[in-house]
Amino acid sequence: MSGPEILDIRRGEDIEAESMRIIESEVPEPRPFAGGEWLVVRRMIHTTADFGLLQQVCFHPQAVEAGKRALAAGCTLVTDTEMCRAGIPERRMGSLGCTVRCLMRDPEVLALAQAQGVTRARAAVDCAVERIDPPRGPAIWVIGNAPTALLRLLELVEAGRAEPALIIGMPVGFVNAAESKALLLAQSRIPYIAVEGRKGGSPLAASAVNALAEMVLSAR
Repeated sequence: MSGPEILDIRRGEDIEAESMRIIESEVPEPRPFAGGEWLVVRRMIHTTADFGLLQQVCFHPQAVEAGKRALAAGCTLVTDTEMCRAGIPERRMGSLGCTVRCLMRDPEVLALAQAQGVTRARAAVDCAVERIDPPRGPAIWVIGNAPTALLRLLELVEAGRAEPALIIGMPVGFVNAAESKALLLAQSRIPYIAVEGRKGGSPLAASAVNALAEMVLSAR
């Protein structure tokens, strides 16, 4: 009895190219997404091997262009976890003149969270809005874990205290994850890329950023 066929592909770039080919073959045209949106969703599927994302990823009409424009201008990206920050390679962001910040380990964030009795993720949003002054336009916010971070960011947007270039909203879990993303989708002022429901995670959020960055770099 023969085992599964093993492809003789050894280089990382060849493995990635073959993975993308397989994804495209399993999602034939016409696809639910086209253009830049498809490149983002394809990268997200590559990260997770989850084709269910085809029914769950949602884009604001200006999301891809807004994200590309901000990255091309050398924006700041604010993440809600160190895992998400680590998933956005410095070499790629550096070539764009972008910086990636995560304040979850910042002493001021810890003190604020303890004083207010809130999560560090929520406190980090408050500190980031006050302290991170993007030199080249609004920041991209990349939220892949904490619903409390997304909820607080949306509160600050509503209050006129934050104006992101793009919100990548993909918090994961059972408490307020789906609800926070529903609020994001209910507004149209700020461009967003989101995953409906409970599904999400830092790897997914980072993969969406990386797909946008690849588009910008390939156009240069």
